[in-house]
Amino acid sequence: MVKVTLKDGIFWVGVVDWNIRDFHDYVTSRGSSYNAYLITDEKIALVDTVKAWFCNELIQHISELTDIEKIDYIIVNHVEMDHSSSLPIIAKLAKNAKIYATARGKEELIKHYGKEFERVETVKSGDTLKLGKRTLTFLEAPMLHWPDSMFTYVVEDKVLMPNDAFGQHLASSGHFDDEVNQEILMEEAVTYYANILMPFAPLIVKKIQEVVDMKLPIDMIAPSHGIIWRKDPMKIVNAYLDWSTGKTVKPKVSIVFDTMWDSTNKMARAIGDGVASQGVEAKLFKLRATDNTDIVTEIVDSKVVLVGSPTLNNGMFPSVGMFLTYITGLKPKGKLWGFFGSYGWGGGAVRGMVKMAKEAGFDVMEPSVELKWVPTEEELKRCFEYGQQIAQKAKA
Repeated sequence: MVKVTLKDGIFWVGVVDWNIRDFHDYVTSRGSSYNAYLITDEKIALVDTVKAWFCNELIQHISELTDIEKIDYIIVNHVEMDHSSSLPIIAKLAKNAKIYATARGKEELIKHYGKEFERVETVKSGDTLKLGKRTLTFLEAPMLHWPDSMFTYVVEDKVLMPNDAFGQHLASSGHFDDEVNQEILMEEAVTYYANILMPFAPLIVKKIQEVVDMKLPIDMIAPSHGIIWRKDPMKIVNAYLDWSTGKTVKPKVSIVFDTMWDSTNKMARAIGDGVASQGVEAKLFKLRATDNTDIVTEIVDSKVVLVGSPTLNNGMFPSVGMFLTYITGLKPKGKLWGFFGSYGWGGGAVRGMVKMAKEAGFDVMEPSVELKWVPTEEELKRCFEYGQQIAQKAKA
């Protein structure tokens, strides 16, 4: 391994997963990495591990820097298996190492890997661990994005290791923000935020404020996936604040739909034309042609989201149902939602979508637009006018 040094005595020992394309239904078209960090001082600490089937690489990377048996402490910032499933092997090799996690982390480690992890020592916000000339400070971060999550801060080096927060699914031979294409980096960062952390937007704002209140200067942010923020760590912090508070929202309408015999597609295109005629950006996404991962990312800065579906068996089309299940779980804030669709006899798709959105607490605009069979020119004109009305709401 080419030695990857964050600061003198702090090293990246993770692995790059060039081939992963699906991360619990999040499409990872640019791969990912599982970042682990070794801190060498009078005492040696390993912060997080990697997916189990990359464990040999982790062991090799550690062994190039120190004997694995010399590790004194293993810090578990997060128990999700892409960060912890190598832990049982590493713990056996570093048999004298003390393991630290939050109280919830200890509970989860025992459930994942067995009673041998009853020996885990628990930490809470503000607790510290002295390594020698370095001090680790721990900060609990529950639901960012699991109950066990925590951040580890290297005080003297001003390095924050926040596990999943501020990460990206991006495989790269470069490990730092000044070594990669900035446009791709921020594209993957917002995609990661949208598909993993968006439900926890209020907690993100609160946690960032907590870090500010603790007066922790930050020179570097080293997340558990993707690139390490070395050149400008506050760039991603400020981006998270903007995404979480809706500052990036603009007059933009995302139109998400699927279609059987083209009727709903014709409606979507007419609505989109109506939106665009008012100088407002409209983006159309056919669900079976676009990954939910990408659609959700586009929704982050959209003021309005319109969802269209044909009726199938008195309900919404399956791909639309899947999308709504996904997006209602992500709970995007500050959006206006509208619904449209087509049917042959009894209808039901629009009714089902509206019900689902309202139950999720979405701000639903009514009335919806619902047409029977193939839309006529007059009905498409109505869709166009509906798009014009939606554009005005997007501008408001």
